[in-house]
Amino acid sequence: MKGVRVLEAAQFTFVPSAGAVLADWGADVIKIENPVTGDAQRGLVTVLGRAASKPGEPFAPVMEAPNRGKRSIGLSLALSQSRPVFEELVRSSDVFLTSHLPETRVKLRIDVEDVRRINPDIIYVAGSGFGSHGPDRNTGAYDATAFWARGGSADGVAHAEGREPAFMPAGAYGDNIGGFTIAGAVAAALFGRQTTGEPSIIDVSLLAVGAWAMQFDVNLALLYGCPPPKVGGRTQAPGNPLTGVYRCADGRYVQLSMLQPTRYWPEFCRVFGLDALSQDPRFASLPSLAANADEAVRAIAGAIGSRTVAECQRLLELLGGQWAVVQDAWDVANDEALIANGRIADIVDAQGYRQKLVANPVQFDSAPADLTRAPMFAEHTDEVLRELGIDDVGLIELKYDGAIT
Repeated sequence: MKGVRVLEAAQFTFVPSAGAVLADWGADVIKIENPVTGDAQRGLVTVLGRAASKPGEPFAPVMEAPNRGKRSIGLSLALSQSRPVFEELVRSSDVFLTSHLPETRVKLRIDVEDVRRINPDIIYVAGSGFGSHGPDRNTGAYDATAFWARGGSADGVAHAEGREPAFMPAGAYGDNIGGFTIAGAVAAALFGRQTTGEPSIIDVSLLAVGAWAMQFDVNLALLYGCPPPKVGGRTQAPGNPLTGVYRCADGRYVQLSMLQPTRYWPEFCRVFGLDALSQDPRFASLPSLAANADEAVRAIAGAIGSRTVAECQRLLELLGGQWAVVQDAWDVANDEALIANGRIADIVDAQGYRQKLVANPVQFDSAPADLTRAPMFAEHTDEVLRELGIDDVGLIELKYDGAIT
């Protein structure tokens, strides 16, 4: 995307993470921040019970990940003095990203009509909680509310016993999925504009992304007129003992997902020392295996539960079926497959220290991820405005008026 300019008026993670992916892909992304406070996410000092950054270091992954590779300018969208600068940025941009709600977009004169009057060819992208239409168009949201709770995922992981739903497995979980959705939409829109000459208006909501992620169950609900029944126990495939989570002797877990159980049953039994069961007629066919699933589950749980996760991993590697060790965030950060494919990437922070971040999941032509740090607050204000032709006198006047940082 070299040669593509993206203008971003957004904060927190959802829409900015789309800008980060576009920057990863080569776009020049200019992030507009409030000239006094900046992106509100810069104010987060604790994340998931821990400090957002190490003591004495400015590197905060909560800001770096969704803002890497961008340039930041402090520009007031509310003051008339800054309007000429904003309009010049719009004229020079291919894409406009915003997370502001419709009412705010109108108030700030950055809605579709306002931006298209300045640049009729710009691709306009709005990311929101519930979409730009309908009764909740001006209702604010985070991914915990729109994507996770209202989108069905929270209920999807709730236990059949009626305990409260679990919280999201990670901070900004839905935001990052939604941001990548926006990035893909922008790529399609750029291609569409190139082939048809028509710029698109893109609308992506966290609720819609949540429904898309849950579409297996939502589509079944549409078919039957009610939600699918809750599946209790250790697997979502009752009757197949070679699916679900099993606990190892050291408290770690392995996930089995062998969807052709009769194919893998004899081999699994031989590898785990259950030779007497490998040809047992109770487990020889799908109907008989399903009928005797509880006995098979007890046998598998005993075989896995008597071994450490390392021992189970070594044995499972001898099988042809699908399985995985249940990993925590540190395990994922050191996953050999991610590292081998360059999806854990190096980045140099503002102090010159080498850090690491998760790269976006798309790799082009086997090229390694080339990440650059997120900008400091309003770091590129003078630089970007000088590119627009504003001289030192103009910069001083704008700063005096409070229009820029």
